[in-house]
Amino acid sequence: MPAHVLILGGTTEARRLAADLAARPGVRVTTSLAGRVARPAAVAGEVRTGGFGGAEGLAGWLRTHHVDALVDATHPFAETITAGAARAAAATGVLLVVLRRPGWRPGPGDRWYGVPSLAGAAEALPGLGHRVFLSTGRLGLAAFAHLTDLHFVVRSVDPPEPPMPPDTEVILARGPFTVADETELLRTHRIQVLVTKDSGGDATAAKLTAARELALPVVVVRRPPLPQGVTAVPDVAGALERLGLSPG
Repeated sequence: MPAHVLILGGTTEARRLAADLAARPGVRVTTSLAGRVARPAAVAGEVRTGGFGGAEGLAGWLRTHHVDALVDATHPFAETITAGAARAAAATGVLLVVLRRPGWRPGPGDRWYGVPSLAGAAEALPGLGHRVFLSTGRLGLAAFAHLTDLHFVVRSVDPPEPPMPPDTEVILARGPFTVADETELLRTHRIQVLVTKDSGGDATAAKLTAARELALPVVVVRRPPLPQGVTAVPDVAGALERLGLSPG
């Protein structure tokens, strides 16, 4: 049984895993948050905020704090963090567990357009609609800043910073949102196309259902691949198994 587990967090799954581990006698759990959200949701156990200084800094932290297992439960698009976690684990011999909820799959009636990047999404938009609900996060708006002829609606927990498209309407809100919530937003703002990342999970899937019911096209940014030789588990139960623990 690992005595000290470091979770690279920020996701619902990371909070669930931290709560499970914190309730186990003899297990110390620390969750690291990037600090990009001003008021993050509460997390069980110890919490640290901010970066480590790359893979070498993370490796140093693992050694100094006697970490036995490293769980990367970051967002599926946190490509740099995941690569750094893999290098730090390899350098220290610490067990690495990558926790990634499964991606979304289109269903009957969906009009999805898969693209490899935010730049690919921006390239696809002009032919799909003039009014865009851009739900790719506040840090990726620069990829759309050159689209001066489109109207964008952006929703985020904290205010986005420029560069961003000149015709952008910002909605500050924290989910989860219901299908009714998302349908009202799409109708109220007369949205013609939705742009999202393939984050997976139920917490943000309601917008996809709303888009299907309104017959709207959806541009879906595909996930980046995992580092070579790294595999992921799909849920907290799988992470616990990799850690050698039975479900709580």
